[in-house]
Amino acid sequence: MGTSRIEWTEATWNPVTGCTPISEGCEHCYAKSMATRLRGRCGYPVEEPFQVTVHDERLEQPLKWGAPRKVFVCSMGDLFHEDVSDENLDDVFDVMALASHHIFQVLTKRPHRMREYMSRLADRIGYGDLYWECDRDVSGDTDPDFSDAQMNRWIEKITRLESGMANVSNLKRDGKPLPNLWLGVSAENQRRADERIPVLLEIPAARRFVSIEPMLGPVDLSQWLGRSGGLDWVICGGETGPGARPIHPDWVRSLRDQCQMAGVPFFFKSWGEWGACDQMKIWRPGDRSGVQPFGDYQVVYRVGKKEAGRRLDGRTWDEEPEDVKTPEEGR
Repeated sequence: MGTSRIEWTEATWNPVTGCTPISEGCEHCYAKSMATRLRGRCGYPVEEPFQVTVHDERLEQPLKWGAPRKVFVCSMGDLFHEDVSDENLDDVFDVMALASHHIFQVLTKRPHRMREYMSRLADRIGYGDLYWECDRDVSGDTDPDFSDAQMNRWIEKITRLESGMANVSNLKRDGKPLPNLWLGVSAENQRRADERIPVLLEIPAARRFVSIEPMLGPVDLSQWLGRSGGLDWVICGGETGPGARPIHPDWVRSLRDQCQMAGVPFFFKSWGEWGACDQMKIWRPGDRSGVQPFGDYQVVYRVGKKEAGRRLDGRTWDEEPEDVKTPEEGR
């Protein structure tokens, strides 16, 4: 997988792809559209390219990435889909535990499945076969003629494995969440926020976040912001692709203001396909292919993602939580 174009992460890892619609935000799913374009290639089935598929060949990819990075897990599906077995989840979580130098960002529309599985994680997680396979790979590198650079890389690999093992031990012994695991839910409107966020906040995690994408209406998150055990990060953005629904600038402003008042990082991904002329860096009325008036006289125009841009009130909003939370800080 590797480098990602998704603004709020650095890489994607898709050991599982595919999903089925579950709520309003799924109507114009970008992942389904991409899987359809890739049918018959890159592991996407020809007949049903977006069916839930486990890709064993991708499982160990993060262990081979040397430089630490933020990794969006299953950007092309939902890890906690009911067709993903507990055994498949075990494999994914084993890798995330061992690849302790990365931050893993897991986003789902199925928080009840996530809560149920995470409640048993301490009993299920292990690193047995996978650890020994990694250890053999590392040990096989040992050579009396190692250069200093090779030796340093070998030591770095061993250190990462040992750190991952320590994190698993802390989880099993004391119930401390994995310090490199961020858990989040998608919530495209107030109804889905009310359904999913309370369930998310019952699950211990190093960071817990919500992605309001695509934003389909105003959302009040104030009850979950700025308090112990609340949300650590808020992302929002408009919809892209054919059939994209417009986003009102005041919905985004309200969410930003809620986060600022509570001291919670706010990340605005983009306007999607639609933009208001006072928010766009460049405005060419002749480029618009659609006009959407809202009831309060606000008008947005379909100009495409690139021209609509990412600026809100004259600047971009790329706030993020601190990258690392120690096990003692995990909730």
